Amino acid sequence: MDDIEPPFEKTYPTLFHNSTAKANDERLVAVDEECQLPSIDLARLNFRSFDKWIEEMAEAASQWGFFQVMNHGIPQKVLESMRKEQMKIFHQPFRKKSEQNFMNLSADSYRWGNPKATCLKQFLWSEALHIPVTDISRLGDESNNPRSTIGLFSTKAANLAERLAEYLARNLKIKSSYFRENCLPGSSYLRMNRYPPCPPSFEVLGLIPHTDSDFLTILYQDHVGGLQLKKDGRWLSVKPNPDVLIVNVGDLFQALSNGVYKSVEHRVVSHPKVERYSVAYFYCPSYEAVIESTENIIEPAIYRKFSFREYKQQIQEDVRATGNKVGLSRFLL
Repeated sequence: MDDIEPPFEKTYPTLFHNSTAKANDERLVAVDEECQLPSIDLARLNFRSFDKWIEEMAEAASQWGFFQVMNHGIPQKVLESMRKEQMKIFHQPFRKKSEQNFMNLSADSYRWGNPKATCLKQFLWSEALHIPVTDISRLGDESNNPRSTIGLFSTKAANLAERLAEYLARNLKIKSSYFRENCLPGSSYLRMNRYPPCPPSFEVLGLIPHTDSDFLTILYQDHVGGLQLKKDGRWLSVKPNPDVLIVNVGDLFQALSNGVYKSVEHRVVSHPKVERYSVAYFYCPSYEAVIESTENIIEPAIYRKFSFREYKQQIQEDVRATGNKVGLSRFLL
């Protein structure tokens, strides 16, 4: 029977078994504290409490950079179908997943590990399928055609992301049409993730610490847990709840808000015994879209104006040069 697991150790023996390489890695710090993210209930939204509701969401975006959304409008049946489709996709043999046009997508759509890693702290104990929204219509093969389920999730996640972005923009006096004008239907993408069980002795993360290069990320995760965020210099584990969606602020919203909303560093720790699934919708603008900080009399702009294309190119240059994303600090005035 063909193995479904990516050959992490076999492909990168130096990283996992070289004592010198291991000695140069920082050990993973166990996180004992579990946090409950601020909750936003869309069912509570009504005319009387609208301003207060917006303030609560803006406070979560500025103090946490993360919040969870209840009554979000994506039926639980759709979310459960997404997990089933992910299991069918990722439980195929590794040799098939690594084929050039797996699921009729481009060659770099299926990703695993990190071929550029020079140490374990840069390595990813995970596999993912990167799907631009424009590619959903061609997704699938003879034995598996998940495009209707994934397309439905993508459409509903896009509507939710636009709605939440416009609510958060109200608190900044940004015109309500900004996102509709700049985040075109085909500019966003999905990332389906699977985190195989990881032996704790390897001291390797499922997803290394990072921030997201978008406006907002809509995340659905299962019951296993493993998502951690950095708050006040400490890593906190996010309590898993498959009945809600997690929303986090991306770099572009931090820049657009002039630092009011925070794009917070987060990571994933793989479970030692069971696999974990999640799917993220990244709400992005077109490459030509310009991100300009919202300044006022009290707070002048802290980031220079830049296009999304320029931002992505800078990230690629930094990763090639240093192995890591530098991010918004490159665009400080």
